[in-house]
Amino acid sequence: MADRIVGISEGYHDAAVSIIENNEIVFASHSERYSGIKNHMWISPNMPTNRIGDVVAYYEKPLLKNIRRKLSGQSWKKTRTPYDVSFYHHQSHAAAGYYTAPFDDCNIIVVDAIGEWDTVSIWDNMKKIKSWKYPYSLGLLYSAITQRIGLKPNEDEYITMGMAAFGEPRYDLDYLLWKNNHSGVGNIWKDAYPEDLAASIQALYERELLKLVEMCPKENLIIMGGCALNCVANSKIKGKNIWIMPSPGDAGSSLGAAALVNKRKLKWKTPYLGYDITRPINVKGVVDELVENKVCGVANGRAEFGPRALGNRSLLGDPRYDIKDTVNNIKRRQRFRPFAPAILEEFKDEYFDGPMNEYMQFVAKAKHDHVSVTHVDGTARVQVVKKDCKSVIRQILEEWYERTNCPMLLNTSLNIKGKPMVNTWEDALAFSDKYGVQVR
Repeated sequence: MADRIVGISEGYHDAAVSIIENNEIVFASHSERYSGIKNHMWISPNMPTNRIGDVVAYYEKPLLKNIRRKLSGQSWKKTRTPYDVSFYHHQSHAAAGYYTAPFDDCNIIVVDAIGEWDTVSIWDNMKKIKSWKYPYSLGLLYSAITQRIGLKPNEDEYITMGMAAFGEPRYDLDYLLWKNNHSGVGNIWKDAYPEDLAASIQALYERELLKLVEMCPKENLIIMGGCALNCVANSKIKGKNIWIMPSPGDAGSSLGAAALVNKRKLKWKTPYLGYDITRPINVKGVVDELVENKVCGVANGRAEFGPRALGNRSLLGDPRYDIKDTVNNIKRRQRFRPFAPAILEEFKDEYFDGPMNEYMQFVAKAKHDHVSVTHVDGTARVQVVKKDCKSVIRQILEEWYERTNCPMLLNTSLNIKGKPMVNTWEDALAFSDKYGVQVR
């Protein structure tokens, strides 16, 4: 058994490096945080230089991927990082979920745009039992509709999901599932409201995901692949114990590839696995800033692995005021976009009703009137902050509650639209200077 295993995902989008040492995840991070290029496709030379391991594992089969690409009219791509062993794309997705899950016996659903040929797969533990192949693809169609409504595919799908709440599912998109949607869907329904197209693809995805869940007899269920970030659809699943590794997309597959070499359950403790800002933080000072100016950035400790800011690279806000426009302006985002609340665990049921966890993977109905952290449909993507949370956000929330009697804060990522989250303290200072936000 190798003592040090390095997992790599790169070549298309969301490049990342994960490192396992003696069955511990010692590092996992996105390339974009080091390069400054959103969804960077290659491993950045600015990432830690200690990527050498006893075994270097790659997250997919490049030859098979390239054969499929050529057959579908796309270009041939070469990997840049040398590796010792490679695994199938959906196998790496499944492994990232399985080897970090809090249970052993389970089904796994993987849904993404495409790997080599698989676009959807169902697993019994780590044995694949069913798959759907290109051109059929839920993920590709979702991205194509994202492009059709004027957003960026492979980046803005979560905006499509949020936009869906403003529309009605008026269009039947099922016939597009079997088409080659790599180049988009053209200008279908040219007079359609974008909100209605968003609602239509969201409704289709939810319906198809629930069909997949029905094919999974086990009580424990893992969902992986980029589509696992669709928290609205995840919330429609009933009667299952669900695990979604906090980085379920291609970046997380770097960990899956390493885990497939390791072949043992990993000691999942925390998603805070990236670059470490070791400087002390003044919790009272953060709360002072929030009380006085309503917003404050936090950059402290190890960066989150995954697309959600969970307290260590966060822009926090006072939810008692309607500051949605203020924060959207800071982040250069569309004004309709919702924000998530982070709440002390002991108050979650008082303020929300429905599925919620510590990784913002579900939506729950709000039982309060704080509009800054409530979407137009009355829901919120809640971060439950437990007492043993490894982020400083627990201490901040405790101090905030002591001062204001409010147990939650608005929590969004410390970045602006189209840019990666702040990574280093130097990044944080530059963000503060450029956008006029105090960062602690």
